[in-house]
Amino acid sequence: MGDYDLHHHGDREVGPGLVDFAVNVRLPRPPAWLRDELASALDSLAAYPSTEDAVRAVAARHGRPPSEVLVTAGAAEAFTLLASAFRPRHAVVVHPQFTEPEAALRAAGHAVSRVVLAESDGFVLDPALVPAGADLVFVGNPTNPTSVLHPAAVLRSLVRPGRLLVVDEAFLDAIPGEAESLASGVPGVVVLRSLTKTWGLAGLRAGYVLASADVIERLRAVQVPWSVSTLAGVATVACCRPSALEEAEKLATAAESDREYLVSGLASQGVDVLGDPRGPFVLVRVPDGASVRARLRDAGYAVRRGDTFPGLGPDHLRLAVRDRVTTEAFLRALRKIL
Repeated sequence: MGDYDLHHHGDREVGPGLVDFAVNVRLPRPPAWLRDELASALDSLAAYPSTEDAVRAVAARHGRPPSEVLVTAGAAEAFTLLASAFRPRHAVVVHPQFTEPEAALRAAGHAVSRVVLAESDGFVLDPALVPAGADLVFVGNPTNPTSVLHPAAVLRSLVRPGRLLVVDEAFLDAIPGEAESLASGVPGVVVLRSLTKTWGLAGLRAGYVLASADVIERLRAVQVPWSVSTLAGVATVACCRPSALEEAEKLATAAESDREYLVSGLASQGVDVLGDPRGPFVLVRVPDGASVRARLRDAGYAVRRGDTFPGLGPDHLRLAVRDRVTTEAFLRALRKIL
């Protein structure tokens, strides 16, 4: 894995008394209507879980047949399933991005090639960088931690006969209109979705895979029985309802406004915001980033270190988007440190 800790995530940065700018979960807790639905399901926990209702709900949400849906214990389980179900000759991960895909591939014994996008180019994806012989390719959209949203047309150009393109859309529902999504179905493309970011469900583990029926069957064959809990299934059904999708769109619009406020405040302090951020987080580079991160921690703020992402270094920090009041207090603390 080189010098990168691929298993380091933002939750390691947080701690008692710290304001969390390190974890990209938008809500501090699930909304009341979702908590009520989960609570109402507690009496059913003696029975083994079934994902049939959740599969139908996801299929209806995306206009795909149920045979093209697999509900998972969060998007992270899907990475492990893909690494177990397939035997790629040439696996490629486009970095900087969420590190669990590469970690899962390596744990399954696969060699991994890295395509590292350049900061100087705004981390824009150039399809020509992906080797023609790659038969399993992972890319995030919008990408964590760069917050760059790749055009759907660029991603579709990566599709090749004999290649499986895996697009991690864990944060796509935080983009107004879910722009550039491939969830409606593209041959040769696997789309991963998460419910944890928008709905405050990181502790519940809820996500799903959208792919052709033959790919779904291969993934289901290696999935641990009952890996998706009853409560995760209930949450999946609830979050796929039209009323929930409407609420998610409002949350995405609010996140966009809050992100612009954060970016403007950082720019006023001369902080470099990298790329063209579109997700509910931004990537910055500051001199002596490790020291800045430590001093922010002393001031009561947790931010995500960047040097565990291939292609980034200790001067890179990822900042989650928060509401304006919380952001303004953070910017005041950062101003004192800088």
